[in-house]
Order: sequence, then C-alpha cells, then structure tokens
Amino acid sequence: MRRSPARRLFAATLLVASVLAPMALAPTPAVHAASADRNGSCSPDCGGSLAPEVTARLDKAIEAVRRQAGIPGVVVGIWMPGKGNYVRATGVADTTTREPMSADSYIRIGSETKTFTVTALLELVDEHRIKLDDPISAYVPGVRNGDRITLRHLAEMRSGLFPYTADADFQRDLLSDPQRYFTPKEVLAYGMKHKNTFKPGARFQYSNSNLVLLGLVIEKVSGRRLDHFIHERVLRPAHLHHTLFPTGPEFPEPHAHGYTDQTLSGETADATDWNPSWAWAAGAMISDLHDLRRWAKTVATGELLSPETQAQRLRTIPTGIPGLSYGLGIFDANGWIGHNGSLPGYETVTVYLPSQKATLVIMINTDSLSGGQEPSTLLARAVTQIVTPENVYDGAITPR
Repeated sequence: MRRSPARRLFAATLLVASVLAPMALAPTPAVHAASADRNGSCSPDCGGSLAPEVTARLDKAIEAVRRQAGIPGVVVGIWMPGKGNYVRATGVADTTTREPMSADSYIRIGSETKTFTVTALLELVDEHRIKLDDPISAYVPGVRNGDRITLRHLAEMRSGLFPYTADADFQRDLLSDPQRYFTPKEVLAYGMKHKNTFKPGARFQYSNSNLVLLGLVIEKVSGRRLDHFIHERVLRPAHLHHTLFPTGPEFPEPHAHGYTDQTLSGETADATDWNPSWAWAAGAMISDLHDLRRWAKTVATGELLSPETQAQRLRTIPTGIPGLSYGLGIFDANGWIGHNGSLPGYETVTVYLPSQKATLVIMINTDSLSGGQEPSTLLARAVTQIVTPENVYDGAITPR
C-alpha cells in the first residue's frame, strides 16, 4: 500500500524509538570532517574536537542510522564549550552522480522558518506596534472566529484553525504541479474551507495556517514584504549571511539534491527545485550549517529581543506529547530549545541546550519516513544519547 502524503506535507514528526531493519545501500563516501567554509575560513569544528572515543561513537551511530533509515546524505554539527566540537558529513548529495555530501552547502530548512517569522513578529511587539493578545481580525479579515483568535494563539499553535496542508485539494494541487507558485491567501483558502477544529486556546494543534497569518500581520504592520523585513530586521542583525527567504524555487549553490516519497504515486522523486512558496512564512527559507549554528543560540537566548518578550516566547505549554512543550514558534524537547524542519526533500534540526551551552544542527536530504519515523529525529536521538544522555532529543512536531 502506498503511503498517502496527507498530513505529512511540511511536517516534522514526534515518534517513539523503534528497531530499524538494516537497508542495503550502495557504497558511499566515508564519513569525513568539514574543513574550510565557502569563504575560505576555518570551518565550525576548528575549535577543538570532542574526545576521540566520543567522536568514534558518533561516527558509528550516525552512519548506522543513515544506512538503516536509507538517508542519502547527512551533515551533523555539535558544539559543546569545554568539551569540543564535531562536524561531519557522510553519504551522498546526489544519488545519481554519487557526489559526496558536504558540510559546506545550503539546505531548505522547512519549519525552522517559523523561528524567523515569530522573531520578526516579536520585534514588532517590542516596538509596541502590536500586542500578542490582539485578535487576528484586527489585521486580517475573514478568519473564522478571528475576533477571538489572538496573535499569541497563532504563534503557540492553539488557534484551532484547520491546517491547509491537511486539505486534500491542496495536496493534489501541489503534488500535481510542484513548480506552482502559491500566494499566502491562496494557501489559506484551502484551510478556511474547513470548520475550526477547537475553540481558541483549548489545546495544541500544529498548523501552518497560523504562521501564514502571522506573516500577513508582519507585512501589514511593517508596510514591507515579509522576506524583506526578515532580511533587514532578523538576518542582518543576527549576522546570518547565508540565510535567505526565497520568493520561488531559487536555491543557491552548492546544495544537495533532495529526495521525497511525498508524491501522488508514492514513488521517490527529486524535489530539489520544487517551489516552496506554498510554505511561505511557515517554511520557505534556506540556510547553511554555519548560519544555523549561530541562529540556534540567537533564537534560544533572545539576542534580538527584550528579556521580557523572550521570556514570553519561552513560556512553553505541554503539547500532549511526552517530553515536548511549545512556546511562541519554538519548542523545548527535553531541554533542547529550537525547532526542526521538514518539507519534501529535506529535513533539519537546529537546537540549543542552555544548561550546557551546547548546539546541535542536523541537515539531511530526504524527508522519507523510516519505520514510521522522521529520519532527522532518529539522528538527533542517536547523537544526543551519546553527547547529552541526560537530555535526549526525542521528537518534534506533527500536524494532525
């Protein structure tokens, strides 16, 4: 039976551990360390390596998960002050040419876009131009129950708005023409056909409709396009020089090919140049390992926000999923603060552990499930079991 793409589009899933059956893969390049970045400077692992026995265990665990889960290529970066760093790439960036996966490449970051969009929103809160408890109806007309759904409800995934990615017509339209350009209002219309799933604030439900609405709020209040506002107000002050918000399928070089089984037939396809406009404020952005490392700490510690606003952001609420709570466009997974991302062809994890000032970034070029689990979650779990056994990252978010 072919697995339906329903509910999986642009999703990242919290799943429990399972035993993975080995899968036969063609020989791939050996695990290798990153060296110099595209600017010729020292790569992120130049500050001193983790202990040799830890490095060996990580190499073995990452390669085992990659092969067992059928992941073409993997990049993992770990930075632990006082203990050392670890940056590795293994597998291939292109399953046809067998080009090795590189740590020095761009990647589509999917739902990690939410951390940038909500940061932009919270900057407007700090400027007293909006309030988190304003109703969405004050900014965007036509939202069902919009006079009771607040910006806070949207950012913390408690609005009750139906996720447009779960609409069957949307899934058919996107997968029938992955190059199609969608406007924010077009994607919202798919979700607005459905009744709200619960009263505002009643419970948690991950919905990209929430973030698209917040993107529209930012545009209305700022008077600027969302991609321009995020570039000027978030990326530039955070010194993220290799992060961008594309308006179409553009994808800077170098980048790995991305592979997905979220297709109408269920067969695996190359989704590298699919147009991510449908994800917009919820998931269209692109970054790289170096920028994601910097962003992990920036967003988790609130470097761009006032302490009061950052405290509101980190006031997480249980999601109903063990070990996982959600704040304003950010989660806490057993102490790891940040977000993960998944959209056809790519998955990422970017998280920061305040108790150890540790950073973890994972980038892979597939979103195809393995044993019902997100491959990025499998990797993050395996890595943290070794480097932070008291804080094992064991999940992420899924729309329902």
